[in-house]
Amino acid sequence: MKWRTAASDRPDLAGAVREAAANLHRELGSAEPNLILLFLSEHHRDAYRDAATLVGSEFGSSMILGCSARSVIGGGQEIEDRPAVSLTAACLPGVTLRPFHFDRDSLPDPTAIAKTWRDRLAAASGDPHFLLLSDPFSFDVEQLVRGLDVAFLKGQKVGGVASGGKTPGDNALYLGGRVHRSGVVGVALSGDLHVDTIVAQGCRPIGAPMFVTRSRDNVLHELDGRPALDVLRDLFRELSPADQALCRTSLFLGLEMKQAQSEYQQGDFLIRNLLGSDADSGALIVGALLHGAQVVQFHLRDARTSAQDLETRLARYRSHTPPGAQGAVLFSCLGRGAHLYGRPNHDSDLLRRHLGDVPVGGFFCNGEIGPVQGTTFLHGYASAFGIFRPRGWLGGQG
Repeated sequence: MKWRTAASDRPDLAGAVREAAANLHRELGSAEPNLILLFLSEHHRDAYRDAATLVGSEFGSSMILGCSARSVIGGGQEIEDRPAVSLTAACLPGVTLRPFHFDRDSLPDPTAIAKTWRDRLAAASGDPHFLLLSDPFSFDVEQLVRGLDVAFLKGQKVGGVASGGKTPGDNALYLGGRVHRSGVVGVALSGDLHVDTIVAQGCRPIGAPMFVTRSRDNVLHELDGRPALDVLRDLFRELSPADQALCRTSLFLGLEMKQAQSEYQQGDFLIRNLLGSDADSGALIVGALLHGAQVVQFHLRDARTSAQDLETRLARYRSHTPPGAQGAVLFSCLGRGAHLYGRPNHDSDLLRRHLGDVPVGGFFCNGEIGPVQGTTFLHGYASAFGIFRPRGWLGGQG
């Protein structure tokens, strides 16, 4: 197994692809990659339709998977808010790649039996791992990952939602030599491959966990029998001035991921946006569907919390995992990067500091796909890593 990544910030797409490809060819030598991950910034939107052809001319026998992005990651850089192309090449001996594209209407029902999903994905046996790239306007990623979790329980699912486009049809998804403007593209990988995932949501809880005692759809009316807005106002008064300032820009609601827990800690909640409030009814509007007796907790996010969260998760991973990662992908929220940390390359640098000089490719997303506590979710404001090694590492462990 061999992974390499390269990026170019040349303003013309053809020149950027040539430059990044030349660096990959030099590092790969005679090795022929099975998979090329392509991420290109929105600055190249006028040439989106040409990207797959340009990459295919450099790596004719490779499977291409990719999408458009506001900013890209590759070649040791997080290149933000300027023209850029990232290419990641993976040589995967003993690994079978099964590409797929779904539109909203062609997706199996999440409750369909596992065989239906396996048949649709041409994966009759085993538990393949999945790389997933979705359009934000035309596809329900959460429906997809629910079905994949049922059908492929042991497989890891990681990916991101394309960014850069502002209206339906603005984004590009690449699969093989084709460009799609909607749906989801992905690759199922099975065989001699082990994938680890790390998801850092980067938020810390405030206040105490509470029960949802009245809600309708995504409208939260009551917490522990009190109007939700009253509960939030009381909590706000108890916070430090610094946290009160954060509440005005970086307040979220965490939803329990597993029912019937007796204790909750940081990382036990799925972070969702607070979209607004209704002063007359005392309700909060949440970016997720709610249900009665659900446990929730308010959360705050800042650069220090996000950095500490990722640092802790990477340190824990390193302490429990032998060295030998061959490559990684990083799907990071648009709200992270230099906008959050005040400097570029924070998350990818932190990964390399803990795991060594592992090639990292990826992009900044409109949503990040990755598992937490064994269930795959669509996240916001997270960094989701996929870390790759041969399945036979250390005599078949992993």
